[in-house]
Amino acid sequence: MRSHAFARAVVLLLVAALLTSCAPGANPLAHTAANGPPVGFLYGLWHGAIIWVTFFVSLFDPSVSIYEVHNSGWSYNLGFVIGAACLHGGGGAAARRRGKTD
Repeated sequence: MRSHAFARAVVLLLVAALLTSCAPGANPLAHTAANGPPVGFLYGLWHGAIIWVTFFVSLFDPSVSIYEVHNSGWSYNLGFVIGAACLHGGGGAAARRRGKTD
């Protein structure tokens, strides 16, 4: 019985460490000037669509980021979310299957 409590404590600590390690840190480019105008909706759509490719590349090249810091704000974020959801499974098919009755 005692080993189950220890195992639960270890799992809880691992989950807590995993969740807190995913918190974003400070952005070193937040208040720096960038060349050209900030990117908008269409770039956000594209960046959301290629998120897995850029994530994989960013594992090996620290100069690659999956999110453009110099963006226009809500319109870039909206494009990013739509691009990621549409091309990488937004969950709509699962909701449709759940509603069917056989």
